[in-house]
Amino acid sequence: MSTEGSDGHRGLGSTITRHVGQAWGAGMNERFGDRAKWAAHVPFALVLLVAAIGFLRVAMHAWREGSMLLSLALLLAAAARAFLTKDQVGLIAVRSRPVDLILYGGFGLVLMAVAVTIVGGPLAF
Repeated sequence: MSTEGSDGHRGLGSTITRHVGQAWGAGMNERFGDRAKWAAHVPFALVLLVAAIGFLRVAMHAWREGSMLLSLALLLAAAARAFLTKDQVGLIAVRSRPVDLILYGGFGLVLMAVAVTIVGGPLAF
């Protein structure tokens, strides 16, 4: 008894792999070209850049400036999630849009409040 299908592939595993490969191959690149592939990563890269600069400032003992930059990165992620489609935001879209907005925006505002209200440090008023 042979497990070979009518298309010459053997077993269920190869059939699933073939169908998944076809689904991935006929995706965004064929419809929109390479520009769309890179454009989907721009918002995420921008958020990562701001967050990396924030972590760098915290490591340089400018924790208040770093915290403000980290909160800015979260608020930037919330804004991107609010105004761009799921395909345009790329990896920023983790959960549903309302949950992402509440979490990114809420954590961004809380972190900004903490950075502004703690007394002392390099930005003492």
